[in-house]
Amino acid sequence: MSVASIDSAPHYLWGQRCDGWHLLASPNLSVIQERVPHGASEVRHRHSRAEQFFYVLAGTATLEVDGEIHLLGANQGLHVPAGVPHCLSNRHPPTLEFLVISTPPSHGDREAA
Repeated sequence: MSVASIDSAPHYLWGQRCDGWHLLASPNLSVIQERVPHGASEVRHRHSRAEQFFYVLAGTATLEVDGEIHLLGANQGLHVPAGVPHCLSNRHPPTLEFLVISTPPSHGDREAA
């Protein structure tokens, strides 16, 4: 067992100048910290198996879930059930930082929606 930190976690780039760090990657659970600059977004998609919980650490997330818009500020989160189309964006300065917790892990379980 080890302490998780973005300083030591595997890093990847995605979308429009966005960063992600795999804080935990097990067969049944994924915890990722992500950073999204102002004006960036992901592509609308769904996961057939993975349910996810998005938790904002800093900034404001605009999370569209099945056609409904949710604004999440620091210390707020939202559950996205498996199979539900969603899209996260950062429409408000400054940089958005959040955790996305998925079970089972969502990588490899993504389709356009």
